[in-house]
Parts: sequence; C-alpha cells; structure tokens
Amino acid sequence: MPTADRPVYLRLRDEIVAMILDGRIQEGDALPSVRAFAADQGANPLTVAKAYQSFQEDGLVTVRRGVGMFVDPGAAARLRASARAQFLEEEWPEIASRMRRLGIDPAELLGRVPA
Repeated sequence: MPTADRPVYLRLRDEIVAMILDGRIQEGDALPSVRAFAADQGANPLTVAKAYQSFQEDGLVTVRRGVGMFVDPGAAARLRASARAQFLEEEWPEIASRMRRLGIDPAELLGRVPA
C-alpha cells in the first residue's frame, strides 16, 4: 500500500505500530511523548495526538493522566494479527500476481529472506 496516499496521522500510527512489533516499545512501556515524537518525525503535535488517540480508541493503550500513554498487555499480538490479516487480504494478492508475471518461484524467495 503506497504510504504517500495515506494521511499523515496514519503514517505516524504505522511507525508506532512498527516500533511495537519490532520490540522497540514493549507492552507496559510508555509511548514517546506527543511533543518528542512530533519533533522526531517533523510532524505537527496535533497530528501525532490524533494518531495516539486511535490507539486509545482501539483499546491498545492506557492513558495515565499526567504520566503518558502505556501499551496494554496483548497489544502487540492484536496489532500483529491485524497487520497480518491486512497483508494477506490487501497486499499479498498484488505481490503474488506480480510474482506470476515475473516468473518468480516462491521457493526462490526463501533463500533471500533477510534476518
């Protein structure tokens, strides 16, 4: 899915999701502050706040007033399941079609998977 077509707040959300799935942010950890993440990403703090609000609406974080937002237990598994389903339903068919057009055997790719 082309990232340039996605709204900025969703691209910021995708970055936080990647951080959680990669283990850079663990369950129980605080998300970076809105201001710090906005500065790091060169984004407007209100846009970051909108991305963070989506995590709260999805029940993936707990807000502790005056302290921050913390990743809930089970959030990584839920995010991984959602991302996996999206990949298999939306991205994989396009990739598989391109592989067929290019004559790429799936077995050929297994030796090329980066660690």
